[in-house]
Formats: sequence, structure tokens, C-alpha cells
Amino acid sequence: MKRILITCAFFMSICALPAQTKMTAGEAAEKIANRILESTTYDFKNTKTGEVYSSVKNLPLSMDVKVNCKYNNWHYTNGVTHLALMELGAKVGDKKYETYVLKNMDFVFNEGNLEFFRKQYNAAFKEDGWNAIRKLSWHMIFRGKRLDDNGPMGASLIELQMHHPDTSFLDYINETADHLKYAEPRLADGTIARLWPHVNTIWADDAFMAISFLARMGKMTGDDRYFTDAANQVINYTRYLWCPEKQIYYHCYHTDNKEHGVAHWSRANGWVFMAQADLLAMMPEDHPMRDAVIENFNMQASGVARYQGKNGLWHQLLDKVDSYEEITGTAMFVFGIARGVKNGWLHPDFIYVAEQGLKGMMTRISDDGDVTAICVGTGIMPSLAYYYNRPTQENDPMGEGPVLRALVEMMDAPKYTEIKAEQQYDQIVVRK
Repeated sequence: MKRILITCAFFMSICALPAQTKMTAGEAAEKIANRILESTTYDFKNTKTGEVYSSVKNLPLSMDVKVNCKYNNWHYTNGVTHLALMELGAKVGDKKYETYVLKNMDFVFNEGNLEFFRKQYNAAFKEDGWNAIRKLSWHMIFRGKRLDDNGPMGASLIELQMHHPDTSFLDYINETADHLKYAEPRLADGTIARLWPHVNTIWADDAFMAISFLARMGKMTGDDRYFTDAANQVINYTRYLWCPEKQIYYHCYHTDNKEHGVAHWSRANGWVFMAQADLLAMMPEDHPMRDAVIENFNMQASGVARYQGKNGLWHQLLDKVDSYEEITGTAMFVFGIARGVKNGWLHPDFIYVAEQGLKGMMTRISDDGDVTAICVGTGIMPSLAYYYNRPTQENDPMGEGPVLRALVEMMDAPKYTEIKAEQQYDQIVVRK
């Protein structure tokens, strides 16, 4: 009986292990991307009556009408996914992915639908202020009060604008640039901060929310001031958020009481890492702050490598092995390391870390291109229990964008090659 119980326990433990897809990085990327394309609809739904509309251009105002597909939402997660899809299209030479992003943005700006939601927004705001508008589709376009509203979505619009010039795109891009320059809350030293949960709290997340846009604005306009602003954010965020003892970032820093938040959250660290990789890819070689960003990038790569788990994945809380393994932070680290090695910003040995990360990611991707272990949106709370207990989800842009970016970078990444000890013996000179 004891032997049967041991055998059953062993069998159950084997069954509990996640299956690893046999797809290559490129095959997985296209499988995920094609699923997104095939599942995207371009319509609207009245959530009260169930009616579906192909356009709201001449529809009487109703507060119950919403965009019907999550991939049409105006949200920073879709901005990251748009960037990833355009990178995939460029890598594989297939224009359908860029065409898809263009179709999404035309659906918002150029098909007569936006004015309906502007009326919704104005009516809701008049009735109940900021609280009421959060329930509405596309409210972030009109709100424009935080980087979540306009940073990564604006960044993806810049990429489109450089290939498909459009007045409506450019107007929004310029509006976002003005917001970052004149309206975004900043500390006296120029560091971007938020007014919550404490006044002037620095969020690691905002490194990407800002830099994804600033770097591409510099690329599009050739104005070095955007690169300088982005580089200063990297250096300042490190000054405020870096933990020298653990060699990773805190999720936040409250400037009012001069305290860090409780968590070394994986995705927060990932946002900073991915932001630096984006910046370095676009920053001029002769920019005076480039070397400082590369040095910072190396420091973070060295730090996060120390927290990779045995399965190749990083944990939800980097320094807590009893927290669950999570794919978005993992993907951001794999993306940044692969890009860093390929461009010579990191030592070639780091590609081994990315390879192990990719193996771990593949245990969370199905043969149908379903992506699992995606932590839901996560704010800042003064308790580790909050981070431990964040739910996970499947097939959400929160994870699909970072995962796609990582897979695209790994498609042509070099393989790790170990230098054998015996290959070095002839370099040792015996001196007498």
C-alpha cells in the first residue's frame, strides 16, 4: 500500500509539471500573434441590450456602448503589444502585423468613432467627475493625465507615423509630447513621479511608460533633448529605487516620508530593463549619456541574473522563491538580455540566462499560442501579501506584448558557447 501511495504521489507530481511546447521562438511568436489577429473584432456592443454595431458614427448617445474587443482598448498594454507585433513583422518580413496595428489605430482615429466616445466622456465627467469616466471605452485618450494614458500607445503611434504619416496620429503624438514636457508631475530634479499613493511617489513602471515614448520621439524628430530626458530618467530612477544590497529595484519610492515600498516586484524591474534596452537601441552612439545608460543596464542585468529560478523563470517577487513564477517579468528580462548581447552592451555569456528564460517561458505557452501565468495589473500596496496574492490570467495584452518582444529577440540570438578550460591552457606561461 505504501509503495502504491508513493507511486501515485510521484505520478501526480509529474503531471503537475507544466508541459513545454516544442515550438521555436519564431513559431511561438507567430502562433501568438496570429491568434491575436484572428480574435480581434472591430465593433461595439451595448452592454445593456446586447446590440452590436460596426460603427457608432451616427448612434444616439448611450453610456452603455463600449468597444467590444480587448485588443481595441486604449491601454498601455496594447501599446506594448503593438510595438511587439511591428517588431515581429519586421523580423519575419510579413507586413500583415504592421497592417493590423494600422487598422487598430485607424479604427480609433479615422473611422468617425472617436467623437461618440468624446461625448460619452464629457457627459460622464460632467455628472460624476474622474470616477465616472473610468467605466468608459477609450477614456484614456481624452483624460491624458498619466503616462498609462498616453505613453506606450503614443510610442506605437510614433512607429506607425514613421511608416504611415497621418495627421490624426501626429496630433496625438504632439499632444503626448506636450503632456510629458509640461504637465506630467515631476520632482525638482526632473524625475517623473505620480501623485499617488503618496504625493510624488516614483514608480519603476513609469520608466517604460515614459521612455518608450521619449526614445521614439527622439528617433522620429532627431531632437537630442528627448534622449537626454530619457537617460536622466534612467539615472534618477536608479538613484531613488536601486537596492544596493539586493542588486535589484524596489517597486517604488515615496518622497514624502523617504521610504521605499515593500516589494522588489518582478514586472516593475522588467519595465526598467525593457526601457533601457529600447533607449539604447535608438540613442545616438555619440550621445554624452550613452555610456552611463550602458553601465546602468549592465548593473541591472547582473543583478536580475542572480534571481533566476531553477526553471528559467523569475518569481513574482524577485527575492521571494515562495512567490509564483511569472511570465511578464521573465519576458522583459529575456528581451533585454537578448537585445543587449546582440548589440554588444552585455557580455556574451549573458545569453545563457536568456536561453534558460526562454525555456521557462515555453512552459507557460501552449502549442496553440495561449500565454499563461500573466500577473494582472498591479498597483502599489504597503504589504507583500498583496503581491503574493495577485491573480494570474491567460491571453491578455498585459503579458502578450512582453512575451512577443522576448520571442522576437530570441529568434536570431546567438547560442551560448562554453569556453572549455583546456582551450585556455596554452595561454598560461610558466615563469621561473
